[in-house]
Amino acid sequence: MSKDFILPDIGEGIVECEIVEWLVAEGDSVKEDQPVVEVMTDKAMVEIPAKEDGVVEKLYYAKGDIAKVHSPLFAINPADGSTDEAPKKPQQQAQQDAKPAPTNSRSAATTDFILPDIGEGIVECEIVEWKVAEGDEVKEDQPVVEVMTDKAMVEIPAKEDGKVAKLYYQKGDIAKVHEPLFALQPANGAAVESSSNAEPESHATPAAQSSATEQAEPAAKARQGKAVASPAVRRLAREMDIDIASVAGSGKKGRVLKDDLKRHQQGGNVSASNAASASQQPVSGGTRTEAIRGVKAAMAKQMADSVATIPHFTYADEFDVTELIALRQKLKGQYEKQGIRLTVMPFFIKALSLALKEFPIINAQVNDDCTEVTYFDDHNIGMAVDTKIGLLVPNVKQVNQRSILGVAEEVNRLTQAAREGKVSQQDMKGGTITISNIGVIGGTVATPIINKPEAAIVALGKVQELPRFDADGNVVSRKIMTVSWSGDHRIIDGGTIARFNRRWQEFLEDPSSMLVNMV
Repeated sequence: MSKDFILPDIGEGIVECEIVEWLVAEGDSVKEDQPVVEVMTDKAMVEIPAKEDGVVEKLYYAKGDIAKVHSPLFAINPADGSTDEAPKKPQQQAQQDAKPAPTNSRSAATTDFILPDIGEGIVECEIVEWKVAEGDEVKEDQPVVEVMTDKAMVEIPAKEDGKVAKLYYQKGDIAKVHEPLFALQPANGAAVESSSNAEPESHATPAAQSSATEQAEPAAKARQGKAVASPAVRRLAREMDIDIASVAGSGKKGRVLKDDLKRHQQGGNVSASNAASASQQPVSGGTRTEAIRGVKAAMAKQMADSVATIPHFTYADEFDVTELIALRQKLKGQYEKQGIRLTVMPFFIKALSLALKEFPIINAQVNDDCTEVTYFDDHNIGMAVDTKIGLLVPNVKQVNQRSILGVAEEVNRLTQAAREGKVSQQDMKGGTITISNIGVIGGTVATPIINKPEAAIVALGKVQELPRFDADGNVVSRKIMTVSWSGDHRIIDGGTIARFNRRWQEFLEDPSSMLVNMV
């Protein structure tokens, strides 16, 4: 049995592309990640790879045809024999789908919104919050659901006007990329010919099915047979080695909640009738197990890979930032009136860029087998931001071409987006060096881990008011900050990082010196 490859999102705002060249033919065997077709959007030429091993059964478009995003591109017979329920379309039907749907279709028909690719390599996401309910009217581009991937929080908007007919997941459930997320009854009555229109429940996740069961059956029957629980709760039960069918649920209609699993593990099963009172009893000696996922899981994998493959070395020094802080204080009020929040971070970022011009190796990256070094003209400087969903590292693009105020505007935008967990994938990609400002929380010295594949990272410690000797030998109060570097010792040696750091320090200790070096 074959399965359809759905054309994913291939760029922000792109809804269609032209088939330039098929790199395989029907009947060819392909491997995972092997390029299958070359397409041209209104922005660039893109190669689309296979997601798995298999045999190409059908190409739905010919060279020169226009393919629609979220529509089947080709059919593949997987090597492992797995199938999915996506309907296969002949080439003529796919070409018809490229045309606007007629407005005289059945008004009761619905169309499934297929969860698109929401980031490179991301195959699933957690439902954080639905912004709409079944029966709500929505407008094109209106946010429908907020989901969390292993990199960021993302809002998914509606593609057209209409009424929400079905939500296939509940809050906390795990949704799969390229599978239906919700069903929409289009405002113009247009219908899409898919099995989900005739039987939307066939695509529903266990959570959606259990919700329907709750509406059709009384509470007494909800706990008969299979337990009522979301996929996230079922996964947690497996991780805790608990038979979920033996757990009494305290949720609506007997639904098993995460707290029910914890109570079951801590002291045996607690009946649903006294679950609430039991939860109020103090518990000692218990444990709590949580799955590591989302941003935290991605960070764990990235950091482990960085330490295992990059030989780190550290270097630390003190900066006297008295003059810098005084300058920022002087300018802060002036630019607040213009709506620009001026912190010291834009000065650190811009000064770093000026130093990178003189030491391009610090802005370079080495390949895995250490046979090539790539130097980057752009200085895309990342900022590690502590957020409610974990550590995110968006980067300010092309700092070398921005003014300090331009950098400040980007810092404010990215910081706000990161703290809301809504940084775009574009803002997370392409970083060339990273600054981690641990000093805003506390601490003076750190040994940061390089954000692979970058070659260096610096951690800023907190600013301390400390006594120092001036040129005349008098003790004076100065604002001192310790900076801590980690470098890739395969391409950066101690002398290079020391000289580079010294140049950066000169710019920051005498901010006026930056002026004559700016383009």
